[in-house]
Amino acid sequence: MTPQRTTLQRTLARTLRAATAAAAAVLAACTTVPGSNAPAAPEPAISANPALHVEGLPPLPQRLLAPIQRWTAVSGHNFVDWHPQRREMLVSHRPPGASTTQLFRVRAPLAAPEPLTDGADPVSSASWEPREGRYIVFERGSGGNEAFQLYRLDPETRAVTLLTDPDQRHALQAWVKSRSLALVSSVPLDRTAAGGRRSEITTTLTLVDPLQPATRRVVAQLPGGGWFGAEVAPDERRLAMTRYLSASESEVWLIDLADGQRRRVLPAAGETLRASHFVVEWTPDGGALLVASDRAGEFRELMQLDLAGAGLKRLSSDIPWDTSGGALSADGRWLAFTANVDGRDELRLRDRGTERALRGLPGGSVGRIAFHRERAELALVVDSAQGPAQVHSLDVASGGVQPWTRPTADPALALARLPDQQIVRWTTFDGRTISGVLSLPPARFAGPRPVVMAMHGGPEAQAKQGWQGRLNFLLQDLGVAVLEPNVRGSSGYGKTFLALDNGRLREDSVKDMGSAIDWIATQPRLDARRVLVLGGSYGGYMALAASVRLADRIAGAVSVVGISNFVSFLENTESYRRDLRRVEYGDERDPAMRAFLQDISPLNLADRIVKPLFVVQGKNDPRVPWTESEQIVRRLQARGTPVWYLLADNEGHGFARRENADFYFAALAAFVEHTLLR
Repeated sequence: MTPQRTTLQRTLARTLRAATAAAAAVLAACTTVPGSNAPAAPEPAISANPALHVEGLPPLPQRLLAPIQRWTAVSGHNFVDWHPQRREMLVSHRPPGASTTQLFRVRAPLAAPEPLTDGADPVSSASWEPREGRYIVFERGSGGNEAFQLYRLDPETRAVTLLTDPDQRHALQAWVKSRSLALVSSVPLDRTAAGGRRSEITTTLTLVDPLQPATRRVVAQLPGGGWFGAEVAPDERRLAMTRYLSASESEVWLIDLADGQRRRVLPAAGETLRASHFVVEWTPDGGALLVASDRAGEFRELMQLDLAGAGLKRLSSDIPWDTSGGALSADGRWLAFTANVDGRDELRLRDRGTERALRGLPGGSVGRIAFHRERAELALVVDSAQGPAQVHSLDVASGGVQPWTRPTADPALALARLPDQQIVRWTTFDGRTISGVLSLPPARFAGPRPVVMAMHGGPEAQAKQGWQGRLNFLLQDLGVAVLEPNVRGSSGYGKTFLALDNGRLREDSVKDMGSAIDWIATQPRLDARRVLVLGGSYGGYMALAASVRLADRIAGAVSVVGISNFVSFLENTESYRRDLRRVEYGDERDPAMRAFLQDISPLNLADRIVKPLFVVQGKNDPRVPWTESEQIVRRLQARGTPVWYLLADNEGHGFARRENADFYFAALAAFVEHTLLR
């Protein structure tokens, strides 16, 4: 441990003790027993576990924890993989009371999930050995660091074997199925927040026998860190892979598995077109690739690329929304995909190009889909405002739908009675239309309601309709409305809209937040005088930006793993992702762009922050280093500006452990009460 870190921890501890003592004294002084001059005993407070450092927070009332945990205990399941031979699934799930999400085996529809992994760190990505299902390969990081390692799991004994080098970040890309060889991608770890960095990144593709992990062969060395989505051809001689350059530009490459030679096929040689191209799947005969691309217009379509030279065939040009999640049945007859219709993902099924009507599907938004390798049966995950992710399967020939999992929940919550969300729209400063997802509290909360404006991350992401998780506590228990704007730069509304916040256009998205408050002021059920901005990652930057640009219009802000200074962020984010972020935000190595980024960074405008601010951070975050939160907190403290600060030693880009998330959300609820409900 460095002297600098030791000093920081001592400072944190002293500040925590002082803040806690002061808050307790204030609470004791203000609380008296009726009819007596003696102060009443303070209300019992929630204790922070040893991994959490808190500064500036008052004692959190114990009364908040039980109603919050009722919502915490609501838990769904996500599909992970089909067994290659049997009709059974792997799913990921966090049971009530458990700390993290783990792998479970479900042997039949609605069979009790059997736990396969445990431990302090979550597991949500895995794959069966592709021939017989003899073992499982899964990915797991440590303490939120996203330095994922691969492990072999024996499903009968639950014995776990490490397969990879901990000094790199690894992903299971695909299988050479006939030989059960895992295709693994690896990038070096610089741990840049601790001072390491490199100017060039190389992705290494390796074939590994998980039963003999020392036996491995390097297939190729690829430039950059944006390679993913590998699909091995049916003849097992080539693989197709996506090279991601930015949200608006990506390429499809073919790589020879024997000698590593690679060839770009989209855009084709000589094409100057800049568009997104993503590998989806090979056709069963290996003569063509399914890809998703926006090269033909504003939205991403499914297309079929004939590798013999017949060109591209558009498969979903009739749908004026982004399509994704393409999956082919083993015989190539059935094509399933999802269409992102105004923030709700709808399943589409086609039989040799003819659309099939789907009946009996549960209501909600469809997430991941995957065909069984030997059956015309499609796994799909559905969630809605009435419940979290639930796994179903669809027999595509008969149209029959079967549930495989049921969410766990307290029956008293009556989830089925929760109302659907609304898509709302307003006009922003330059005449464009901005949309958002609005969730309203029950009618028993009278009068105009305060609003939490929740900003998504990305920024190339989208607020969608679906399960609200812990936010339901704000809606159902506190009577606070939740508005999730899709400001410019959000995905789902065309590639022109996606690029409207790039580089020097960054602050136009902040203006869109201001227009959202204008719209709130026109709504009888909402109170524009009581608006709190909440966001994580890029959404955390938006919360900080609102604190400096919209200070006179908001009641407070909550920044979770947020960017406070674009220059220090770009210099300290992990090396494997730095160039990808420069395309979005601007290149800090260019003096003019560096000056612009400094001008708009909230850290350099901290004197404008006058409304309550709550900053939340994981110490092991590789994306937005913890120093981004640390520096804005210290700047405000030096100015004497009150700020709440929560730092977790064992978390990364968000809080994955239930005990940490419960404390954070109790603090958030107290902050909401403090800023919106007093």
